[in-house]
Amino acid sequence: MPEKVIVKNLYKVYGSHPARALDMLRAGQSKDHILAQTGMVVGVTDANFTVNEGEIFVLMGLSGSGKSTLIRLLNRLVEPSHGQILLGGQDIAAMSKKALIALRRKDLAMVFQSFALMPHLSVLQNTAFGLEVAGVDRKTRERRAMEVLDQVGLRSFAQQMPAALSGGMQQRVGLARALAVDPSLMLMDEAFSALDPLKRTEMQGLLLQLQREQQRTIVFVSHDLDEAFRIGDRIAIMEGGRIVQVGTPDEILRNPSDAYVRAFFKGVDVKKYLLAKDVARTDDTLVISPSADARADMAQAVAQLRQARRNYAFVVGQDARLHGAVSLDTLLRGLENGATSLDGLYLDGVEAVPASLSLHALVGRIVQQPMPLPVVDAQQRYIGAVTQTMLLQKMVDIDAEEAGHE
Repeated sequence: MPEKVIVKNLYKVYGSHPARALDMLRAGQSKDHILAQTGMVVGVTDANFTVNEGEIFVLMGLSGSGKSTLIRLLNRLVEPSHGQILLGGQDIAAMSKKALIALRRKDLAMVFQSFALMPHLSVLQNTAFGLEVAGVDRKTRERRAMEVLDQVGLRSFAQQMPAALSGGMQQRVGLARALAVDPSLMLMDEAFSALDPLKRTEMQGLLLQLQREQQRTIVFVSHDLDEAFRIGDRIAIMEGGRIVQVGTPDEILRNPSDAYVRAFFKGVDVKKYLLAKDVARTDDTLVISPSADARADMAQAVAQLRQARRNYAFVVGQDARLHGAVSLDTLLRGLENGATSLDGLYLDGVEAVPASLSLHALVGRIVQQPMPLPVVDAQQRYIGAVTQTMLLQKMVDIDAEEAGHE
């Protein structure tokens, strides 16, 4: 997956002589020592990470860990003291103010915790505001604003004023305003934390729905484990201004990098956060990549299935999309009947499950499935398969790990 954002050796020091604090940091001094000696506050220390195109990358940490400072560094609402922030190859940290303003208008958008709506403007005008600032004519910007209001379920409220809306609806307007400029990168700082639990879950669901449709790159700050594990493709854990671990929810839960991360997730029920993509494997079920010679594909697949003592295989195209499932019996029948294509050999009733399916829902699906269950991403690309044995082994492994950490 292409890298959308690359952060290299990024630092932020608040104070009059940041270069002095940077020298002290490089000499091994702690941020507390620097504060005591110089009065300067270290916000972010030597951050290095990448954000892949089309993923939701979540920044997590306790209060004061630096996560809000870091996300503001990404669009220079906070000026970096040192380092690079590469967005599509452009270094945001080194941009002129003019270039930065142009980038914010066309390629970057931010959603805040406080909604930040303008009370004297209607929902439509708030949504179109970024486009107005960018110089888009009224007819065009209002048409675009109505499109995104429709996406977030607020089309009928376009002429209402923000004060007439609930908190959840106001945050939808904030999200719509960010989407209206069609940004390639969205920054969301505790965007749903001011909402009640029900509305927060609703907004998370809306974000995931929009993400499935639009595949934007999103950096999302959160302090809520349920939220981070529900929406995050990968998570970065921060402590004292440093990034201490980056990984998928499953990787971090099962392989914490140090005592801090282990304590951060102590008592968390790992199985609660496991998704189909965390269980799926590519090495247990045969994958057939169709060639121009379908009969040769069939014969080879039959030989491989017999050698591996397996009965089923998935057919996956050159674009990695799942075409369907075949069995040893259907392949043999195809060879006997002179079939010249795999299309007529697919098994009925084999439905792929999304990578984001929860473990609980996965169990419900797999107990009714005698064959491996294919798992696909939002673009219907095959990422692996799950069997009953595989799922059971995963759960046994997790229980054993948890017992070992007690």
